[in-house]
Amino acid sequence: MEQGTREEVLGRLAEAVGSVTVTHPTRVAIDGPPAAGKTTLADELAVALRARGRDVIRATIDDFLFPRAQRYPRGEYSAEGCYFDTHDHGALNRVLLDPLGPGGDRRFQPTLYDHTTDTVLAPPVTTAPADAVLVFDGVFLMRPELIDRWDLRVFVSTALESTVERAVIRERRVSSAVDVERRWRERYIPAQQLYFATVRPSDHADIIVHNDEPRRPLWETRTH
Repeated sequence: MEQGTREEVLGRLAEAVGSVTVTHPTRVAIDGPPAAGKTTLADELAVALRARGRDVIRATIDDFLFPRAQRYPRGEYSAEGCYFDTHDHGALNRVLLDPLGPGGDRRFQPTLYDHTTDTVLAPPVTTAPADAVLVFDGVFLMRPELIDRWDLRVFVSTALESTVERAVIRERRVSSAVDVERRWRERYIPAQQLYFATVRPSDHADIIVHNDEPRRPLWETRTH
């Protein structure tokens, strides 16, 4: 395990992406718990890759949710509901991951759902260059429905307790601290514990970024 500045870790990540040799776009998963820092890391990696001349497709699991009416059959605070009922993995594979994968035609849609308006979307189909990079962040990306779709798997790790504190700060404009803490402790954290127990995502990761100190993250390369 190595520690570096954030810029050094981003450089190492960009080098890891560059070392992937495939004949189709490189599909990079940035997995990890809510509020671990996945989105920030993915955004920064996209900037670093574009600076190296790569064409980047930036997408997120939050744009592949089921409509709200379908997401809560087990209740709003159900951890099992968070894990099993939230994300439309079939649609994600069909419109994004498979078209960009081996044998795909590279004609993709980067999103199918707007969670702010609870609206199903139909964006235009775009054709990706063969050397493009998909940088995709989200929860539960190593689960069986998705695990074989990635060409590089990154797991952003942080203590689950610290994600509660980060979430309260991040969402203070839209939710009270009490509401955020309840959602994390009853739904999100137990869903992650279910995921860790059943999937063991860190075992599938090529790279683990320990993000407890975001300015000086720890870097771990895994061999399978």
